[in-house]
Amino acid sequence: MNTLLNIALPKGRLGERVYAMLAEAGFPCPSVLEDGRRLTFENEEAGVRYFWAKPSDVPIYVERGVADAGVAGKDILEEYTPDVYELLDLGVGKCRMAVAAKRDFIDRPERTLRVATKFPNIAGRYYAGRGRNIDVIRLSGSIELAPVLGLSDVIVDIVETGATLRENGLTVIDEILPLSARLIVNKSAFRFKNEPIRTLSARLGARIREREEQA
Repeated sequence: MNTLLNIALPKGRLGERVYAMLAEAGFPCPSVLEDGRRLTFENEEAGVRYFWAKPSDVPIYVERGVADAGVAGKDILEEYTPDVYELLDLGVGKCRMAVAAKRDFIDRPERTLRVATKFPNIAGRYYAGRGRNIDVIRLSGSIELAPVLGLSDVIVDIVETGATLRENGLTVIDEILPLSARLIVNKSAFRFKNEPIRTLSARLGARIREREEQA
């Protein structure tokens, strides 16, 4: 039986920050930081095997059991609702999912609202909860462009500082939910590798509390 914890990390700056937290918590694997094209790394002494994955793919690897655990943004978890356990808010990658529009926007309830977004499920649930009829326009590029050019009335997107919105004459008109990176685990792995998973979560939680106390 494979006793190593297989952990999926999101490629990019977020994954690098999360790996630093894991290393500080007692789960290092120095080869992760080496330049090259390798995607999998392991440290038998620490009991872990890491691999890099596209952020939106991490929950798939975890749900399917290829990874025992992984780190994914709350936006991805809310959009795709994978069948996994969410164990811990890592407190990094903080931002928010919000509705934004041009500064002079006036919502007219008698009209179908045109909503441009990369997150149709989040947008759909949000407006369904308000009984609002919408036309979802799914985009994958610069969402801010849609209301500027008249393609949509509003956008639903991730907002960090709001600088891009301001530069394009847009403003946040409502906040949907706060976002941050979360530790997720496969449900079967949580049963059969419960002790190492709980140890991982507990050590990470301790590191998060230490950082908060030092801030």
